Amino acid sequence: MRSIAIAAILTAFSSAAFAQTPTWSPPPESQRCPSKWGANDERGSMNHQKPVTVQNAAKLIKTGEVIEMAHVLGPTMPFFGTRRFDVHAKRTFMNQPSNRRGSNEEIVISEIGQVGTQFDGFAHQTHEDSWYNCVKVSENATRSGFSKYGVHGVGQIFTRGVMIDVAGFKGVEMLGDNYEITVEDLEGAMKKQNITLQAGDAVLIHTGWGKLYGKDNPRYVKSCPGIGVKAAQWLIAKDPLLLGADNWPVEVSPGPDPLISLPVHQIALVVNGVHLLENVKLDEMAQKQISEFAFVMQPLKMQGGSGSTVSPVAIR
Repeated sequence: MRSIAIAAILTAFSSAAFAQTPTWSPPPESQRCPSKWGANDERGSMNHQKPVTVQNAAKLIKTGEVIEMAHVLGPTMPFFGTRRFDVHAKRTFMNQPSNRRGSNEEIVISEIGQVGTQFDGFAHQTHEDSWYNCVKVSENATRSGFSKYGVHGVGQIFTRGVMIDVAGFKGVEMLGDNYEITVEDLEGAMKKQNITLQAGDAVLIHTGWGKLYGKDNPRYVKSCPGIGVKAAQWLIAKDPLLLGADNWPVEVSPGPDPLISLPVHQIALVVNGVHLLENVKLDEMAQKQISEFAFVMQPLKMQGGSGSTVSPVAIR
């Protein structure tokens, strides 16, 4: 009886330990570095941005229709923590020459890299003290910005864009509050839309969650549907230039594993050097059933910034 009791206790401890094992962990530096783009690379997936990329994307423009995919920066945006966006009108004096020229300006107080429709640079996320390509944060952080991976170095993006309408595939206007998009969902949606992925694509995922943006902000930031670890790994294996979605983190939140925090951010930005694009406005794209287009976007030239508010457009 004593042996049975001890065995039962050991089994219980073993089960508890197994239950506490995270479903994904960042790979050690020896496995993820150097990057496939080279030991000194700082551009990651932006290495896909080449003249031929622009030429191929331009061939997708048939009508010249431009669809804006950015939300307006303003006080009704959803915010996280202490992030803010305050605009103060700066009224100047009337100039005295005969034409009586007046002018107005503004002062903006904001975490400008991480509000609104936003682009994540590599400086935004780490695994402990390590960025993409195993560059150390502690060696490159200054009071005036990051000396490595500043968003100012990203440059103009002009590439093929693909929107995967997962909400449309599932037959709903909006996926559930913490629905994890699977590989099967992505494959099913792409088959329905008759699209395939190519290296260097800007891949955007429509969940329908953007319908809450600026209308029910507490619910919008509390949780969201999005891709999970397996779907992210599957997409990144397709070698995209960036991954984006109409939610705030691209990935599902809260995720199914409470032991890990926003793992897709690390998988994309830290492990694989793939940029993320958040809070993309995709309802018009979904309504018009646009799956393939020329994607155009320019991050701010903000020296040493971790990211940038952006205004991406689709041209078809």
